[in-house]
Parts: sequence; C-alpha cells; structure tokens
Amino acid sequence: MLRVNLLLLLVAVLCALGTVSANHRARKLVAEYEREQNRMRELDVEWGQLQLEQSTWANHTRIEQIARDKLGMRVPPPGQVVALESAK
Repeated sequence: MLRVNLLLLLVAVLCALGTVSANHRARKLVAEYEREQNRMRELDVEWGQLQLEQSTWANHTRIEQIARDKLGMRVPPPGQVVALESAK
C-alpha cells in the first residue's frame, strides 16, 4: 500500500511539474508574440515613412530643379526637339 501511495505521489508531482513548465512556456510565447506584434507595428510605421520619403525624392518638380540648378540642364529650344512615333 505504501508503494502505491509513493507511486501516486510521484505521478502527481510529475504532473504538477509538467503543468508549471507548460504554463511557463505559454507565458514566454505570449510575451514573444506581443513583442513581435509591436515590432510589426513599428515596421508598418517605418514603411509608411519610407513611402512618403520616396514620393518626396521622386517629385518631378524637385528633379527638374536639381537638373537646372546642379547639373546646368535646360529645356532645348523648339527647333531642336524631335518627336518620334512608335512603330506598331
């Protein structure tokens, strides 16, 4: 009878340790999940900022101004402009 009681006690202790271990792992996974969710939100904000920056850098007016001011480019006179038609 004592042997059965010790065996049952051992099984109960092992079950309790397994439950504690599973709860600990679950809490760690939830914390990691929340960190990754925060990182995802931060990356979404950064992506929006990068898209805004890209649209600013690609603005046609800005590009024309840089071409004129820094590169000394200008629009050619109408006599030097040749229009080409695409062959279909």
